[in-house]
Amino acid sequence: MTDQDLVSIRYIVDDVEKSIDFYAELFGFELRFSAAPAFAEVVRGNLRLLLSGPLSSAGRPLPDGRTPEPGGWNRIHFVVEEIDAEVERLRAAGAGFRSDVISGPGGRQIVLDDPSGNPIELFEPAAAE
Repeated sequence: MTDQDLVSIRYIVDDVEKSIDFYAELFGFELRFSAAPAFAEVVRGNLRLLLSGPLSSAGRPLPDGRTPEPGGWNRIHFVVEEIDAEVERLRAAGAGFRSDVISGPGGRQIVLDDPSGNPIELFEPAAAE
């Protein structure tokens, strides 16, 4: 697989090593490259997640003085077959959730945080009628 076959997302993180472990252990990402503590990239299927710590070029202050930081509401979206089982598995592993599972016309979802506070959405599509 080449870089052109991958979809890349950059997350600003507080601790690159802790983030590598979180994504590998809880979501099955594989470490592709590490320059920890500054930067690492992990891959799952066609998704390349760039983990940029405070020492990375992406973590440097902007010209107006703002510093990139984790968090916000843009997020990775994982489709799961059984959301209740995934929530139970992740809670048992110590993951922190922003909400309970909610239902909508398209299915059920919940948002959890990675160790730096970046959101991840789990989504179980509604059954086809």
